[in-house]
Amino acid sequence: MSMIDRVFAKAKTDLKTIVFPEGNEPRTIEAASILENENLAKPLLVGSPDEIRKAAADLAVDLGGIPLIDPKTSEKTASYAEALYELRREKGLTREAAAELVLDPMYFGMMMVKTGDADGLVSGAVHSTGDMLRPALQIIKTKPEMKLVSSSFLMDCPDKSLGEDGLLVYADCVVVPNPSAEELARIAIAAADTARTLCGFTEPRVAMLSFSTMGSAKHATVDKVREAVRIAHELAPDLLLDGEMQFDAALVPEVAAGKAKGSPVAGRANVLIFPDLNAGNIGYKITQRIGGADCFAVLQGLRKPCNDLSRGCSVRDIVNTAAMTAVQAQAK
Repeated sequence: MSMIDRVFAKAKTDLKTIVFPEGNEPRTIEAASILENENLAKPLLVGSPDEIRKAAADLAVDLGGIPLIDPKTSEKTASYAEALYELRREKGLTREAAAELVLDPMYFGMMMVKTGDADGLVSGAVHSTGDMLRPALQIIKTKPEMKLVSSSFLMDCPDKSLGEDGLLVYADCVVVPNPSAEELARIAIAAADTARTLCGFTEPRVAMLSFSTMGSAKHATVDKVREAVRIAHELAPDLLLDGEMQFDAALVPEVAAGKAKGSPVAGRANVLIFPDLNAGNIGYKITQRIGGADCFAVLQGLRKPCNDLSRGCSVRDIVNTAAMTAVQAQAK
């Protein structure tokens, strides 16, 4: 069974409500119908119901019982506006501005998640990552122990000798450009949690990557990774984490035996933490394009799950991301 098939199976055990702020976007409408029909989640589409129904009719998509929610007419709008005002008034938000903001489907969707009217949110078919993250950080906020949002990429590789039967978790590949040592440590801890939640890893084995293995090179960027290892051990002493180490030392037992003898992680890592966004973004794309891995991305660190899509996403990408969001919500 593939990684995404396991996610689908898990999503079906406890259906979660996922809100889509881009409710009139055609791919999103198709994806919502699939989620409903395949019993993967309970989708909610936010936007003008007339526009959504017209788009669905043009696509010959049956919306079935999917709720269509218009922020302009919803009975929840006034209470959401007041709750948003209370959340942000110390930052200078007025009641009038809150009432205007909550009419934005993105803010309305975030308030649904904040108040528990939805379990998670998926967007990005139209909006940028920043358009989603800004209200997410303002309303949902980060987990107290995380302090930042980052990403994990779940890499389902054809080579089943890697990681856990070919499954690896890469972080961070899209959010934090140049993490500090403390941020890198927190990204590692969040990625291990993602590995448990979405991949079913009973034992995340985290490798902190570098161009150096256990002191083989000296450089300020290597020092940062070493410091991140120290901080991670302090923050999560029970987490199996080691470094710094090169990519091959993390994954190949024969290389690990020569370069990182005695490491509990080297040669058998299943979670790989890249030192910065350059390395992480390049690394996942090489694994995807040359290594032939299937790739699935989620955000981590928020108090409730909100996930971002590429604006070039397919209908199946949206379905996959929504199912992963639902499984993240199950873990809350």
